[in-house]
Amino acid sequence: MSEKSSTNPGAAGRAPAADRPQAVRNVVLVGHSGSGKTTLVEALALASGAVNRAGRVEDGGSLSDYDEIEHRQQRSVQLSLVPVDWGGIKINLLDTPGYADFVGELRAGLRAADAALFVVSASDGVAGATRMVWDECAAVGMPRALVVTHLEAARADFDEMTRRCALTFGGEDQDAVLPLYLPLYGTPGADGHAPVNGLIGLLSQRVFDYSSGERTERAPTGEELPLIEAARNRLIEGIIAESEDESLMDRYLAGEEIDIKTLTGDLETAVARGSFHPVLAAAPAAAGARQGLGTVELLELITGGFPTPAEREAPAVTGPDGSPRAGLSCDPDGPLAAEVVKTSSDPYVGRLSLVRVFSGTLRPDETVHVSGHGLTDRGHEDHDVEERIGALSAPFGKQQRPLPQAIAGDLACVAKLTRAETGDTLSGRNDPLLMEPWAMPDPLLPVAIRAHSKADEDKLSQGLARLVAEDPTMRLEHNQDTRQVVLWCMGEAHADVALERLRSRYGVQVDTVEHKVALRETFGGPAAGRGRHVKQSGGHGQFAICEIEVEPLPGGSGIQFADKVVGGAVPRQFIPSVEKGVRAQAARGIAAGYPLVDLRVTLLDGKAHSVDSSDAAFQTAGALALREAAAQTTIDLLEPVAEVRVLVPDEYVGPVLSDLSGRRGRVVGTEQSGAGRTLVRAEVPELEIGRYAVDLRSLSHGTGRFARGYLRHEPMPGQLAARMRQQAVVGA
Repeated sequence: MSEKSSTNPGAAGRAPAADRPQAVRNVVLVGHSGSGKTTLVEALALASGAVNRAGRVEDGGSLSDYDEIEHRQQRSVQLSLVPVDWGGIKINLLDTPGYADFVGELRAGLRAADAALFVVSASDGVAGATRMVWDECAAVGMPRALVVTHLEAARADFDEMTRRCALTFGGEDQDAVLPLYLPLYGTPGADGHAPVNGLIGLLSQRVFDYSSGERTERAPTGEELPLIEAARNRLIEGIIAESEDESLMDRYLAGEEIDIKTLTGDLETAVARGSFHPVLAAAPAAAGARQGLGTVELLELITGGFPTPAEREAPAVTGPDGSPRAGLSCDPDGPLAAEVVKTSSDPYVGRLSLVRVFSGTLRPDETVHVSGHGLTDRGHEDHDVEERIGALSAPFGKQQRPLPQAIAGDLACVAKLTRAETGDTLSGRNDPLLMEPWAMPDPLLPVAIRAHSKADEDKLSQGLARLVAEDPTMRLEHNQDTRQVVLWCMGEAHADVALERLRSRYGVQVDTVEHKVALRETFGGPAAGRGRHVKQSGGHGQFAICEIEVEPLPGGSGIQFADKVVGGAVPRQFIPSVEKGVRAQAARGIAAGYPLVDLRVTLLDGKAHSVDSSDAAFQTAGALALREAAAQTTIDLLEPVAEVRVLVPDEYVGPVLSDLSGRRGRVVGTEQSGAGRTLVRAEVPELEIGRYAVDLRSLSHGTGRFARGYLRHEPMPGQLAARMRQQAVVGA
């Protein structure tokens, strides 16, 4: 942050350790897929000496994207921690996936971090989804800085990208998003594109030259100095506007030269409190070089400008029973309060839990209390148990390097937490705590699965339980109506990764099948039926006759049964048998095999035999009577209708309304929801929104969100109902 030339003693071969919260920085990298986050993390690790000159760890693997699935898909799909050391400060770099399907991993990274580094590509621009994350960080006052990557691309333009970042992220205060350095360009090549060889510090007016592969510092030439004058003046004015010294602006306007130390101090304060967002540039190191362009400057910004964990407010806590507790402070000697921000399985170590310690000190082999998180609707059970934790470690690619302890403010991997899941709280045995959960998006894409073979069926339940334990954005449903096992995912890529993990990590092969929607049947009008079950085949026969009347009821009424038998035509002991037979037949359906609902069935008359009548005979007669009544009227198919709430930028409201209309949706209303965003409320048949999570993302370029909830069942259009009945007959 001070723009001085820095070196760092090599940290390769050991895990950085922190002895106090002030020596820790937790930074999450945010940006769209392909913006260069993982490359930047490896460049920072290389510059800090955490990895060798090839940018790889000792076993030759990648430092961040080391998962087999990430190698295959060539993109990040999970949160990764890379701890590095810079000048005695431990920096926990949290690399997050940029693809929208893995927003749960991003939210976990935001929870674990105290500051955010937004990575934008100079050639691709700023994605709409990145702006949404920026707003989330702004809402909680998280400090943010921006890094422009891919400066080597032919279309790259640092000045234009900085201007767009100011427009996108600065809002009304564009002077709060300004560059600290300007790129220094070399001689254009044959393609006319000039390479970036260095950076010019706007405050220090010094050149940091990377053209040799190592960072060197020199004074600017007479031609270079005028290039920064306008940008430097604007930066100084932006810093002074954020200064707590109200006299500084007057002194500056009066022509006084403000010293660099004062400006740097005010800049660091403004960055730490989240009111100023510096823009930097970065590029990976050339082959054989140790320091990539801008890596030292970034490390200086992180250690000098980003807050320590002690400066950030911890999440609110209660007792596991909801009883109030005092707020936490980032004190290594305080009560233990830590949170599992990620759960994964290692084939050699077993389950690993990435934990952020907010208070106290976590030590290996101690017993802690595990408090659950209230996600039972997603297949995650609540917890209120004690567990003995295993070893503490710091990740280093595929390796885990031992840690003696994890103090307040630090992150560590914990082994052998067999019950704890993502979002759970670890606390002292004598003072159990429960942290306020972070916002978790709802999975809205259903994927119905079945075991590929009998051997897979035996392992499916355990494999699915482990899968959802790792990922709180996934919901496991055993649908009793459709008899399907359904994984609710964030999108197609999320589903692909989940199924691949089932196969490769847990040895369970599954097939995807068409997701079924729980349809219903009902009578289109009143009807009557007679059930006659009379059989004689030697010995006791079977004799039961009953007459019923059926009338449809309003939606949600279920099946009602009434008895109007007079004169004992049906003996009292067999009336429940008739009802049982009616309800059993209603559950099996009449026309297409869907449950029959919203009816009143009245038993009017019948006949019995003193010897041959039985419970089973009257159950059969009741079922036959209902089927005969159904033949006397039309049977309507009922489909579930969902209440859908879609939040999109104003420019996409028209396409969203048109799309909902094409899905047989009824728009209930629209309303403004913050600056430039509209909330659309509609009622849409669930048959039409199975893939809406994917389609809305495409329609709104990743900026739209929606929520859904069951509203009611209502009659299906005639042509569609006929097609569904035909499909039911074919599939029977």
